[in-house]
This record gives sequence, structure tokens and C-alpha cells, in this order.
Amino acid sequence: MTSIIVAVLSLIVVGVVLYNRLIRSRNRVDTAWSDIDVQLQRRHDLIPRLVTAVDQYAKYERATLEAVTELRAEAMQVADVRAKGRAEEKLTAGIERIIALAENYPDLKANENFLSLQNELVETENYLQFARRYYNGSVRDYNTMTETVPSNLIAGWFNFSMRDFFQKKSDDVANVPLVKLGSVE
Repeated sequence: MTSIIVAVLSLIVVGVVLYNRLIRSRNRVDTAWSDIDVQLQRRHDLIPRLVTAVDQYAKYERATLEAVTELRAEAMQVADVRAKGRAEEKLTAGIERIIALAENYPDLKANENFLSLQNELVETENYLQFARRYYNGSVRDYNTMTETVPSNLIAGWFNFSMRDFFQKKSDDVANVPLVKLGSVE
């Protein structure tokens, strides 16, 4: 009888430990997503300023600037992680086009406001890259726990569901293009 009680108590302790690990892991994913969200918002806030700076010099590039503005609005409205990744990929391509426009306008390349915005964008892209890596690592760990025995049993009982990675179609080394002053990689 004592061995049955010990076995039941052991199972309860293991269940509680696994449940708590799942909660910690899920909270880590949520916190990591919050970090990405902050960087995306910062990026979205920079875009109108960048568009305005470029617009003052590149009046003939209106279509590109309007397209980036529309892409920004689309990216801000998307909630689903996968769809947000696709929207942000399009927005990144638009930002690259704006930065590339500066090559055609020497006065713009030398403009202090534009250079400052470009530096802020580089910083934001780098923070976003780090946040994405941390988030995807947290999701990987969390999803592994929800799929492996015995934690998958606890995950199933308490409705822990898999999370999506935040990545682009081509999940290259950084997932985000590194923008440098005067060029785009």
C-alpha cells in the first residue's frame, strides 16, 4: 500500500513539475513575442519619418513611397504570427527600396535627418534580428515540450498548443536583412 501511495505522489510531483515547466516555457514565448512586437512597433514608427525624408528629395518616387506606406499599414494590422512574418517580409523589401533610392539622390544621402533615420533603422533591424532569434528558440523549446513524452501528456490535458515560428519564407541566417549606411545587403 505504501508503495502505491509513493508511486501516486511521485506521479503527481512529476505532473506538477512538468506543468510548471510548460507554463514557464509558454511565458518565455509570450515575453519573447512582446520583444518582437516592441521592435516592430519601433520600426513601424520610423517608416513615416523615413518616407517623409525621402519624399522631400525624391518627388518622382511617389509610387515606391506609397507602396511602403501601404505595406506598413498592412503589417500593423496582422495578428497571426505566420501572416505577420509574410507582411514584415514585404515591408522589409519596401524599406530596402527606399534606402536604395538614396543612392540616386546625393543630397538625400548627405541629409543629416535621413542619416539619423537610417541609423535608427539599422539599430531597430538588429534588435529585431536578436528578438526573432530568441523568440524562435523559445518557441522551439516550448513546442518540443508539448510534443515529447511525458510532458506532452500534461500539455494535452491542459490544452497547451503549439506556437508558430516568426520567420520569413527564406529563413536565412538572420531572417532580417542587415541595412548599413549607404547600402543594403
